[in-house]
Amino acid sequence: MSDWSAFYEAVAERPPHDTLLGALDRFEAPGFAVDLGCGDGRDTVELLRRGWWVLALDGQEEAIRRLRERVDERAAERLESRVARFEEARWPEADLVNSSFALPFCPPAYFDDFWHRVRDSIGLNGRFSGQLFGERDEWRGTRDMTFHSRNDVDALLQGLELERFDELEEDGQTATGAAKHWHVFHVVARRRI
Repeated sequence: MSDWSAFYEAVAERPPHDTLLGALDRFEAPGFAVDLGCGDGRDTVELLRRGWWVLALDGQEEAIRRLRERVDERAAERLESRVARFEEARWPEADLVNSSFALPFCPPAYFDDFWHRVRDSIGLNGRFSGQLFGERDEWRGTRDMTFHSRNDVDALLQGLELERFDELEEDGQTATGAAKHWHVFHVVARRRI
């Protein structure tokens, strides 16, 4: 993505992602969540609305600024936000690690280490929610983006209990309206051990 400002404008006021909502509905009470690649905060705002404490991370300063502008004063007490690229990001154990349409933007050279941090940070009975891009996605071959085969994704999720796993391949549009062929894995997974 070369123009994040245009992306943020295009997604302004959109609802939280379905994978996040599906994960949240499986928790009995709010806890602590990490929102990786939070963007302008559409998922973070929903987490805060539901009473969660949230650490929101994004590599773009503009994203964190826009997020902060969206959060009311009361909810801001339960929000910590940081500018950090995936390869540098560190966070504590969480009940939920969410990353909606952001993980593919982790450069391939750093992805394995980053994914280990994601898995290791999910507490017992905690969850991951988010997306991975498949090998037939139109953006495949884009420098500094990571794509996975179905076998790769199965290996990444091994040992987690899948509560949602949808592989979607279709022609559609990007948030800014450009035509695109999508190949996406939508995931909600629980750590049982």
